[in-house]
Amino acid sequence: MKIKIVVHEAEEGGFWAEVPAIPGCASQGDSMDELMQNLHEAIEGCLSIEVAPPEPGGTERMLELPA
Repeated sequence: MKIKIVVHEAEEGGFWAEVPAIPGCASQGDSMDELMQNLHEAIEGCLSIEVAPPEPGGTERMLELPA
C-alpha cells in the first residue's frame, strides 16, 4: 500500500510531515531518515485504533460520496 505524505521543512531545523488521508496523523524528525521512521510509527498507530460501529437504533448514518 502506498500512502501519500506532505513533507515540510521545520523553521527550527529538521522536517515534519502530515498524512492528508489520515486526519491528525503527523510526525517530525531532525533528518529525513528519522522523519520517515517516525512517520511509519505514527501511521501504524493511527491505523491501529479500533473504531466501534454505531450502535443499532442510533441516529448516525454512514454514507459514501462519489469521487
